[in-house]
Amino acid sequence: MTATSPKTTTDYRAAFERDGFFVVRSLFDPALMRKALAEADQLMSDHARLKNVKNIRCRWQDNVFTGECTFETFDPVIDLGPVCDQLAHHPRLLSLLATVYGEPAHLFKDKLIYKPPGVKGYGLHQDWISWEGFPKSFLTVLIPFDPADRDNGCTVVYPGYHTAGSLTPQDGQYHELPADTVDESLAEPLILEPGDVAVFGGFTPHRSDPNISDRWRRQLYLSYNAHSDGGDQREKHYREFHAWLKIKYAEYGKTETYFE
Repeated sequence: MTATSPKTTTDYRAAFERDGFFVVRSLFDPALMRKALAEADQLMSDHARLKNVKNIRCRWQDNVFTGECTFETFDPVIDLGPVCDQLAHHPRLLSLLATVYGEPAHLFKDKLIYKPPGVKGYGLHQDWISWEGFPKSFLTVLIPFDPADRDNGCTVVYPGYHTAGSLTPQDGQYHELPADTVDESLAEPLILEPGDVAVFGGFTPHRSDPNISDRWRRQLYLSYNAHSDGGDQREKHYREFHAWLKIKYAEYGKTETYFE
């Protein structure tokens, strides 16, 4: 199956409530997406010094072919990339999210995932974590800088399961879901072109496969919450997230972590 785009703004909200996700084709113009792709390349070179395994801004994944630990993500990213910041606060996107929420949206989290060839994907999970005050209105917007497809490990969502809420223990930890939690025949791969966006909720189960292609799959992941669900919480979130990361890394012997 391939996700299709609703036709009207009313349809977006209905699809989100029914399926837990939707896709909008060509929300952003090609010129802006070319700037975004150029910025992603520039960030890799201009900020090479940031790519340290002790810098908690950066995320790393194993290469499924070589086993090499490979840089994959800047989280956060909008303070490094003005085009990423422009996309995160773009009027067309904020207007779309206001339609979904029925009220203004606030940026909660931002990350740029590069997913180079060979890098593994993420297991089946929900994004919502049972931290005190974590917004239940949490949703994520995917903005592809490269075409995303099954070969380069596009995100795969499972519609309808969001209505059950959290499917894992609510203990404040990240948990993957057993594969049999979902019906694989319902899988919807988010096959996207630059300019498209996909939106899915924090309770929508999703996963991604390894990038087995020779192409990168650079995507901006932007998460938001509704105005009535805590207002602007981005700075608070990153303070709490970084404190949590330092504790988790220390459990695996990685000390002297920092944020730059």
